[in-house]
Amino acid sequence: MSEKLHVIGGGLAGTEAAWQAANMGVSVVLHEMRPVRGTEAHLGEGLAELVCSNSFRSDDHESNAVGVLHQEMRLANSLIMRCGGEHKVPAGSALAVDRVGFSDAVTKALEDHPKIEIIREEVTAFPPADWGKTIIATGPLTAPAMAEEISKETGQDALAFFDAIAPIIHFDSIDFDTVWFQSRYDKIGPGGNGKDYINCPMDEAQYNAFIDALLGAEKTEFKEWEGTPYFDGCLPIEVMAERGRETLRHGPMKPMGLTNTHKPDEKAYAVVQLRQDNALGTLFNMVGFQTKLKYGEQAGIFKTIPGLENAEFARLGGLHRNTYLNSPKILDESLRLNHRPDIRFAGQITGCEGYVESGAIGLMTGRFAAAEILGREFSVPPMTTAFGALMHHITGGHVSYNDERGKRSFQPMNINFGLFPPLPEGAIQKPEGVKRFRGKEKSIAKKRLMAIRALNDCQSWLDSQA
Repeated sequence: MSEKLHVIGGGLAGTEAAWQAANMGVSVVLHEMRPVRGTEAHLGEGLAELVCSNSFRSDDHESNAVGVLHQEMRLANSLIMRCGGEHKVPAGSALAVDRVGFSDAVTKALEDHPKIEIIREEVTAFPPADWGKTIIATGPLTAPAMAEEISKETGQDALAFFDAIAPIIHFDSIDFDTVWFQSRYDKIGPGGNGKDYINCPMDEAQYNAFIDALLGAEKTEFKEWEGTPYFDGCLPIEVMAERGRETLRHGPMKPMGLTNTHKPDEKAYAVVQLRQDNALGTLFNMVGFQTKLKYGEQAGIFKTIPGLENAEFARLGGLHRNTYLNSPKILDESLRLNHRPDIRFAGQITGCEGYVESGAIGLMTGRFAAAEILGREFSVPPMTTAFGALMHHITGGHVSYNDERGKRSFQPMNINFGLFPPLPEGAIQKPEGVKRFRGKEKSIAKKRLMAIRALNDCQSWLDSQA
């Protein structure tokens, strides 16, 4: 039996799993199919390539669940968070990265690690028993051959949903006589200054004309994917528009917290935001503008947005198929396959959603598998941590209805405080001297207490595994 750990997939989950296991002293073989075989969404051949947004979302570890997950990963010596911090770009209170620099840094770190061997090949068969411990982290873009193998081996049909990517615009083609720099509510984030987004204002007539154009535009159709549900956290803009004319104005195009510096006395009816996409500041992506519009339609419609009349697109939006498992039925609490405990799954294929979540699941599976190879005892993190809350959702924390009254299947989930256990009764106390303590104020206090608890419990868990 091999004492090496095999990891299939060089995305965020696979690279983090390999890094964690290798740092525990285990020899790792990382299998990545690119460039031997490409995908519908990847452009290069670097490891941990970001194909959708370049944002890891909020970095606030005091009152935001995503920020708490960031911090827990930092406590666990995460390669993803280290490289993200080294290649961050301004994005308000979020952590966004230069995607090329980030991928290059992750690739180099793994190539330079003496315990990691990288093999560029497509694995088309299910891992044989003589491979020993193996982590399958093939992600939401699992190649058809491997997807078929997984389906055969597990006896469960893989589930799929659409995921869309947003357009990217050249900075110097934007009209700054119309747009302005500002973060919502001037909030400052890592590497930022409170003016990290480009804002394109629309009045009511312009907004309604834009919605009409979206609704009437020709969309890309994928007949073999029909009947597949969208993930609500990454809906194409035209799908949001179909759900109601005001949906976009209360979603990615909401104008709240923004003041037009060109016309400070006029309130915009809607605002399109652009976020820096690379360290040079030459590319900006359209925030929340994932789309399945045909290429010929996109440029014409997006150029009706004030300030983008002469926009030049480095990349138009697109659509790709994401695949994930019915994990609660086939995986145990540490993400081992029920009937093949030598096999673990990691990343988005398990039913977590988001870059950071994918990396976090990879981090944990790498540690679990390495501990088994080294003959050490290990435990899953407590549910009070972001690690544990996410793991619990994947392995059984969802709600499932299987009768005629409301059939509901396991769905992907971003980390959020709703996945954490409630605080003990009476834990939230009104601060001394505060008269009003309900609604928003109480919610903020609750989140801060949950964040403190999570980070304390995470550190204790990490210490117990050392």
